[in-house]
Amino acid sequence: CMISFPGYDTVIQELYTHNQEHVFEYWDELSGKEKKLLLDDLSSVDVSQLESLFTTACSETPAPLTYAPAAYTAVPRTAEENELYSQARRMGEEHIRNGKVAAFLVAGGQGTRLGFDGPKGAYPVGPVSGKSLFHIHGEKIRAYSKKYDTVIPWLIMTSVVNHEATVDYFTTRKYFGLRKEHVFIFPQNMIPSLDLSGKLILKNCYSLFKNPDGHGGSLTALRTSGMISEMERRGIATISYFQVDNPLVKIIDPVFIGFHVMEKADISSKGMMKTGPREKVGVFVERSDGKSGILEYSDMTEEMQDARDPKGDLVYCMGNPAIHLFSLEFIKDITSGGSLSLPYHVAKKKIEALRSGGYSEIRGYKFEKFVFDAIPLAKKTILLETVREEEFAPVKNKSGEDSVETARELMNRLSFKWLAARNIPVPDITKVVEISPLRAVEPEDLAGEVPPREKVYLD
Repeated sequence: CMISFPGYDTVIQELYTHNQEHVFEYWDELSGKEKKLLLDDLSSVDVSQLESLFTTACSETPAPLTYAPAAYTAVPRTAEENELYSQARRMGEEHIRNGKVAAFLVAGGQGTRLGFDGPKGAYPVGPVSGKSLFHIHGEKIRAYSKKYDTVIPWLIMTSVVNHEATVDYFTTRKYFGLRKEHVFIFPQNMIPSLDLSGKLILKNCYSLFKNPDGHGGSLTALRTSGMISEMERRGIATISYFQVDNPLVKIIDPVFIGFHVMEKADISSKGMMKTGPREKVGVFVERSDGKSGILEYSDMTEEMQDARDPKGDLVYCMGNPAIHLFSLEFIKDITSGGSLSLPYHVAKKKIEALRSGGYSEIRGYKFEKFVFDAIPLAKKTILLETVREEEFAPVKNKSGEDSVETARELMNRLSFKWLAARNIPVPDITKVVEISPLRAVEPEDLAGEVPPREKVYLD
């Protein structure tokens, strides 16, 4: 017979209707508090949506698309192109000054792969200062706010795993000089996994096994956290999206923002030249259905990866550094629950599940969204080339490729490049220079001298 619990009749009925009553297998063993925990957990589940995701997971894959390389606006080389960039900069600066831009950091990761116990954003990466990724991003936002005499809200999406630690980190460091009321930290949404029969999986007697809903879930989280309403209230029109592990990112780039505004784009993306055919980054493409998009490197054939044009250049050359601008109106549209929304991707994974009184490893379906799947949903998108060495230094590994060492070296090289651009001499003894964002967020902001020391921090 059906279980009962005051105030939860609808939830319980829904689960029985959809043949998911096995989640109450341990009901008689639970305390009153645990029963409520289980029912609260189940209340957040959209069983009908999961049924439909399960049907998709079991169905045949759709007919494959074919692809062509995406058109992009290249780094300016002619006087005419430079003038267009100057026009974009002026328009972008006006948009920023008018308080129309918010920064959105996706920071759900832990520092596990770096051998670090804590949120990845707390990892020390400054080559001289030892400042963390969060610290560097925070100082950039402070610097941009001061430079353009405006307030730039900072939205930070965490995960269930690192949310509390991230909030503590920001609190104890006084939000890196930013005002608390302009920093919003909220966790990503979670979605239940299903076993191969489409049944919900128990993590323990009173909660379901869930996984984060992917970086595409960041857009949904803006709605569920109340951030879309808050940004509307503040008059924000453009959301600048970036990832926590890239200390070089130009979080508020007036040229990029200017192009986005001039073109009235729903989404604008930065692309960078791939280092070679086998680099493990997604590439920007035009799809055979007429939409723009990103194709993951794992979905590219070797023939596509190796394809070259008559000049010998890679055909699929524009790699994805995960730097985007979204119009707030577009995010509202695709998260409103209407027909236009991000698809879920499904993966078969091993899951530790509670079954028949004991734990065992089973195969199940995990669901997640990818943020770049928003691109094909947009009416207008643009792709702007950025110089990799100036804006991409991912900290993914403890050593080797895309590691903290390579990121620090790239930060150092960029500092030397900026000093050279401003004709500021560097003493022979000086081997490492780190420029605080509070000193400069682009070369034009730099002035002064470099003191004669081996390692120099310009703050």
